[in-house]
Amino acid sequence: MPSETRDRRWIALAVLVAAQFMVVLDVAIVNVALPSIQTDLHFSEQSLQWVITAYAIMFGGFLLLGGRMADLLGRRRLFIAGVALFTLSSLLAGFAWSSGSLITFRATQGLGGALLAPAALSILTTTFAEGRERNVALGVWGAVSGSGAAAGVLLGGFLTSSLDWSWIFFINVPVGIALVAVSPLLLRESRAELGHRTFDFAGAFTVTSGLMLLVYAMTRATEIGWGTAETIGLLAGAVALILSFVAIELRSKAPLLPMRIFRLRSLAGANVTSFLVGTALFSQFFLGTLYMQQVLHYSALKTGVAYLPLTLTIIALAGIAQALVTRVGVRRVLPVGLALAAGSLVLLAQLPADGHYFWDVFPAFVISAIGLAFTFIPLTIAALMGVQESDAGVASGLLNTTQQIGGAIGLAAASTIATTFTGHYVTDHPGASPLSGPALTYGFQITFYVLAGVAALAAVLAAVMIEPKAAEADVVELELTPAQEAA
Repeated sequence: MPSETRDRRWIALAVLVAAQFMVVLDVAIVNVALPSIQTDLHFSEQSLQWVITAYAIMFGGFLLLGGRMADLLGRRRLFIAGVALFTLSSLLAGFAWSSGSLITFRATQGLGGALLAPAALSILTTTFAEGRERNVALGVWGAVSGSGAAAGVLLGGFLTSSLDWSWIFFINVPVGIALVAVSPLLLRESRAELGHRTFDFAGAFTVTSGLMLLVYAMTRATEIGWGTAETIGLLAGAVALILSFVAIELRSKAPLLPMRIFRLRSLAGANVTSFLVGTALFSQFFLGTLYMQQVLHYSALKTGVAYLPLTLTIIALAGIAQALVTRVGVRRVLPVGLALAAGSLVLLAQLPADGHYFWDVFPAFVISAIGLAFTFIPLTIAALMGVQESDAGVASGLLNTTQQIGGAIGLAAASTIATTFTGHYVTDHPGASPLSGPALTYGFQITFYVLAGVAALAAVLAAVMIEPKAAEADVVELELTPAQEAA
């Protein structure tokens, strides 16, 4: 391959990574601005969470559909459409004039993210051949995914403190415009080489509505309780829709999610692990932010700066992580990363009500960063290992979906556990306020222990379910292309 073509591929990677960073950043950047948004747009306490939830429902619900649409309609085409929708929604969100308008624009932002994220990862997969080069590219991708949330807290705190909350949305606009402008020049168009262009509408409807209902049910449960008739009904409806989707896919001649991809043991293991990673680790940033702001009384900017060592450590270790995976395989690296992540959560569970950043928070953040670097990068590599080019989009959408749904369930469960045990503390200590540092810290401590258990379970399953390096290589060699299958 000519050096000019190789160089262009790495420039194309920069475009894809910039788009992924924008999406991951936007999940976290809003959190520190919520108090300012509530004041300016007159949100009630009950409706404020929809600034986060509207994005999460659309993003998590449409990822799988977005991945398959990329395969069928063209990956570059869907990437550009997703970036354009995300950028326009960001602009409108910055100009939001009411609580309802902001929630609407956040929902369309989530839809844009659901279109561009799997398209971007599938373009990466089809641009770089499996092996060292793809691992290097995925190392960069994983570093962005792992550090984006922490960077979002930092950038959100800076923009909210120095400018205005609107700028957490406006900052996406010039980036998005630039990406739309250069993508036709730098990205190669590709689509699945299939003998049909039939679209699985029944599968698309059931999985999208099922996942959206599941995220909504989890969020709603934190408000009204898990044992209420409404929560049980919503969860039952979500499960029924998802089971219907599986039944449809098993019979469909042109499935949205071809069940044959689960024969790839590493892909199946990576997605189970990805779900648990989302459950355990996404909540870490949420609870850590609450601890620093509500217990240590940090400002939005100071909270963001506190995450800087975590972000820089992940970026610094990205190259080492992908090199280790290339040398020794995913199964030897991923469980170690998850074990370190579990250890950092155990350290966070020791946080005192009168904690000090450098003695209490900083060590846990550094260990967490090491764990995340050795988790997100091998996890992404494993989830795409042995996947045919025709399934690149749906495999990318599946990985994003399992992480996001795991994250939604984790946040809902973490909020419930923390609130419950804070209430227990108040009950056992008459006169204590539920907003006092000791009461809040107790709830956080118990929740961090639970999350550490989930991360430890993920480490065990990764070690058991993901193929050793030699077996992974065999899967790749034996995988037939559609043309070979036809022959």
